[in-house]
Amino acid sequence: MSRTPQVFIHRAPCALASLQLRYPGHWLNTRLDTQPDYYFGEVSFNTGGYIYPTCLEREYRSSYPANLRIMFVSRLSLLTVSAVALASSNYVVAQQPVWAQCGGIGWTGSSTCVSGTTCTYQNDYYSQCLPGAATTSAPSTSVPSTTSASSTAPTSTPTSAVNANYWFSFGDSYTQTDFDINGVLPSVGNPLGNPPYPGYTAVGGVNWVDVLTTQFNKSLVLTYNFAYGGATIDASLVAPYEPTVLSLTDQVNQFLNAPVSTKPASAPWTSQNALFSVWIGINDIGNSYYQSGDRDAFSDTLLNAYFALVQKLVKEIEIIISLTRIFSNTGGRNFLFVNVPPIDRSPLMLAQDASAQALEKTVIAGFNTKLAAKISSFKANNTGVSTWLFDSNAAFTAVLDNPQANGFVDATSYGNTGDFWGNNYHPSAAAQTIFGQEIGQLLGDTVW
Repeated sequence: MSRTPQVFIHRAPCALASLQLRYPGHWLNTRLDTQPDYYFGEVSFNTGGYIYPTCLEREYRSSYPANLRIMFVSRLSLLTVSAVALASSNYVVAQQPVWAQCGGIGWTGSSTCVSGTTCTYQNDYYSQCLPGAATTSAPSTSVPSTTSASSTAPTSTPTSAVNANYWFSFGDSYTQTDFDINGVLPSVGNPLGNPPYPGYTAVGGVNWVDVLTTQFNKSLVLTYNFAYGGATIDASLVAPYEPTVLSLTDQVNQFLNAPVSTKPASAPWTSQNALFSVWIGINDIGNSYYQSGDRDAFSDTLLNAYFALVQKLVKEIEIIISLTRIFSNTGGRNFLFVNVPPIDRSPLMLAQDASAQALEKTVIAGFNTKLAAKISSFKANNTGVSTWLFDSNAAFTAVLDNPQANGFVDATSYGNTGDFWGNNYHPSAAAQTIFGQEIGQLLGDTVW
């Protein structure tokens, strides 16, 4: 029997719409959402190719099945795949905003920039909407950076990777952009490497890593984002939603086994100019808070595993002795940690009973308190280490308690323009941008 999902279309923050879909029991595009709160019927179809999920026309491939093609139209609320084909003549071409990507090898999005900007060649993999006239000269060496964390326009940037600063990011779907260490690597003009900006995020638009890399910073930052959607700290402690998910353990090992960990000439990071960040724990708690046993003690177990991995990043990687010369290749010294947000207030949890919400809130509070203590101990026990803690729980709470003052409709709706939640478990691109800016302010006294 041939089965096709119905397609729920949510309005994105522009003329086009965003998409959630799956086969019954199987998500066709796990890049978009993995939460089981959508209900689908069965119809026949025979279309082919790709999914375009946001107003930025970002391309999503579907591995199951491979013959699916979705093109967005404006102002549709619910349609089937066959209806999309009929409406394809209404497809709207999005204009890329200033500083956004508009071309390059592998780019499938719009090459049209908003008025006052021009799609300008940076390198073979990256063209960008820049203010002013176009250029056909050799690749530019500039990317967005700012003079302050709150600014929205770039001013100046270093001219080579030698002058760049580096960011190695780890986490789950709140952080993921689907970076592949074996793909195109971050470089001047393409600071996030692959996939094309903004990558494959949980809600289809930008997330905090995107905007912190390209906008809310003080320098050229080359970002290696190892985060993976659905990640837990260690799969042996809390199983992710599917076994192929890379846990924090897997992500750290992936970094340590990659050439970039050895500070090659192509990425000459140092302990002084490299930032390591971790935002993890959301799925660990979400997948276990309701289980029997001492949840407080289990948080200790999780955090012990967490900081054993952080310690692997800070330790000396190796000392190479060659004749009379000693080369010391030390690890990370600058660490940004993000605690667990109030996912008890997500639409997914608001659909549960009040006791479940209260229990998860209690577990989150205990985990976050222990995380802060772990960070302090980690810093005290590692000479030369600097740490920053972004309190996402407080940041989310401040916005959710007063959504309209922060530009959102309310604290519970999701998937539409003006909603805080992009889907039932993840903040929208607009909310992610707020948090990216706040983290930029937290790092305001650093080189990043």
